[in-house]
Amino acid sequence: QVQLVESGGRLVQAGDSLRLSCTASGRAFSTYTIGWFRQTPGKEREFVGVITRDGGRTYCSDSVKGRFTISRDNAENTVYLQMNSLKPEDTAVYYCAAAPSYGSDLYYSKHLYDYWGQGTQVTVSS
Repeated sequence: QVQLVESGGRLVQAGDSLRLSCTASGRAFSTYTIGWFRQTPGKEREFVGVITRDGGRTYCSDSVKGRFTISRDNAENTVYLQMNSLKPEDTAVYYCAAAPSYGSDLYYSKHLYDYWGQGTQVTVSS
């Protein structure tokens, strides 16, 4: 089992950059694929990006591709979401999630993730 805590969310202006962190406690963090999702009121939780357990592969959704990047430091049990050129439509609660992985798996569906953090609010003003 793993516990996840997101941090780094705050109010920023359009065009700014922000880095979110997802820090895990528990065992075997390096065996989990980690995904980032976001949600706004009244909408489904949306896939943002994912990183394999060894950090060798990443993928981001079309809506953030070229602006957001994902990295991880397994020695620190932390995954990062670097967000550049932020837009007002990026405003959401951002969640990280963990899925057990046995290889270089990229999971895009929220239904494949077993563990979730509590979320961190990102607000981008125009």
